[in-house]
Amino acid sequence: MKHTGLRKPFALTALCAAMAVSSVSAWAVTDQEILDDAESTNQIVTNGLGLQGQRYSTLDTLNVGNVTELRPVWGYSLGGEKQRGQEAQPLIKDGVMYLTGSYSRVFAVDARTGKELWQYDARLPDGIMPCCDVINRGVALYDDLVIFGTLDAKLVALNKDTGKVVWKKTVADYKAGYSISAAPLVVKGKLITGVAGGEFGVVGKIEAYDPKNGEVLWTRPTVEGHMGYVMKDGKKVENGISGGEAGKTWPGDLWKTGGAAPWLGGYYDPDTDSLLFGTGNPSPWNSHLRPGDNLYSSSRLALDPDDGSIKWHFQSTPHDGWDFDGVNELISFDYQDGGKTIRAAGTADRNGFFYVLDRTNGKFIRGFPFVDKITWATGLDKDGRPIYDEANRPGAPGEADKGSSVFVAPSFLGGKNWMPMAYSQDTGLFYVPSNEWGMDIWNEDVAYKKGAAYLGAGFTIRPLNEAYIGVLRAIDPKTGKEVWRYENYAPLWGGVLATKGNLVFTGNPEGFLMAFDAKTGKKVYEFNTGSGIVASPITWEMDGEQYVSVLSGWGGAVPLWGGEVAKRVKDFNQGGMVWTFKLPKDQVVAQR
Repeated sequence: MKHTGLRKPFALTALCAAMAVSSVSAWAVTDQEILDDAESTNQIVTNGLGLQGQRYSTLDTLNVGNVTELRPVWGYSLGGEKQRGQEAQPLIKDGVMYLTGSYSRVFAVDARTGKELWQYDARLPDGIMPCCDVINRGVALYDDLVIFGTLDAKLVALNKDTGKVVWKKTVADYKAGYSISAAPLVVKGKLITGVAGGEFGVVGKIEAYDPKNGEVLWTRPTVEGHMGYVMKDGKKVENGISGGEAGKTWPGDLWKTGGAAPWLGGYYDPDTDSLLFGTGNPSPWNSHLRPGDNLYSSSRLALDPDDGSIKWHFQSTPHDGWDFDGVNELISFDYQDGGKTIRAAGTADRNGFFYVLDRTNGKFIRGFPFVDKITWATGLDKDGRPIYDEANRPGAPGEADKGSSVFVAPSFLGGKNWMPMAYSQDTGLFYVPSNEWGMDIWNEDVAYKKGAAYLGAGFTIRPLNEAYIGVLRAIDPKTGKEVWRYENYAPLWGGVLATKGNLVFTGNPEGFLMAFDAKTGKKVYEFNTGSGIVASPITWEMDGEQYVSVLSGWGGAVPLWGGEVAKRVKDFNQGGMVWTFKLPKDQVVAQR
């Protein structure tokens, strides 16, 4: 049932009245449940299937030996005309699925039957300015609340039974280009969110809110020179300038509109008590206007969750001139080296390099290309800093309308974009959804104007191969070796799930949910969902059976751009559907 206020579904009226007191305490998502999410099998209460974001499930009822018998059991349509770009990862709690759809909508669905329990539609103003489609990537659950961010840069908390608004908070000014598309994160009783809008010259920031009432707890700008603060006794208390001083690695006043938006959200590592976030491109794209490293753009940051102070940073693309960003997820994992446990973190950057960092201090351990072609740099130095090929930086405009154009690989959409990879605790491999494409890019003069695009660049994107763009790769982070790959004609834009059943799930724009043998890369299952998959699959256990769910609905950034890539995806149908699968009971036999 759709509503923007409260219209309680008839079937739930009596139940909600009878359980008005007991349901909150029985259902309430606790801090401990959030911490334990990676080990739980009967619910999913975090984006990433655990705070560290490994997207790994310990379930193995469904495995390589029986996955061919996986059957759809229900489908639920998100409905209406807003059928584009469904990128959310659903959450599961007590038999209810919570998910978001395009245009800042939230749905509660019976996970056994697919019956809608309630729907909330944000009332979006006409002037929203999302860079890269009207997507939303999911909710956070805490206590008896379902919390999400909107395209007009608000946080909204809904009652989990009814969908009625409990509180609403404006995070930033959408008229300046701010928006929120990432799923929020709850850590140590704090609701953590970033913002989007780097293409509009915003100032990126990561903030903590009280999830019970929406009050700000602390703010940490992600552009060097801006002051952070914490709230004490209802007052703002300054908490240090990001970077220590204003504009140290920026020319003039450009740090005031520096971008570096942490638009993908982040994860949390309990071992080091650190929030791990990535930041986006510096503004504008034209790097000749802003000589210097331009901190903290295109970086990974470790923040103290108590006050937002920056513990360490690693900048993957200093002085970014190609819109490579640095937002891609930083996933915590451990490995053995000479009998010693290394607390590491892995990230596959849009710039085409895979980085392994020491997550205790951010120091570079190793890095290597994970795509076939990188032209903007010739490699990485001993500290992980790129060795630039200056001939492949687009030229300054000078007195011309635009500077010299160069062909660069990867394209600005990246060797890997937002779509989350998975890490298997069994194989020790990362499963990385990646793309092989390049771009012609040139610089143009530009001046900042509030609410206007602030690029100073133009581009066209081209595939590098006739047969494929997308490549799902299994990568060994200890050696840099590609263990196996699966090539896909269209770009890959959906997330990945790994399971103890030796399975790797992902989807493609052609509409197929696919499963692969985690060790060999052999495709062992596929199902056509009817629209492109650009979301992240999940698996959980309910009533003693293992389920798999994924959103289907083509959209996101890829179809927004023209050129040769658009020809490969122009006939794909948009959609908005949740598909849920399980094994027939007579097929639940462990065949590993």
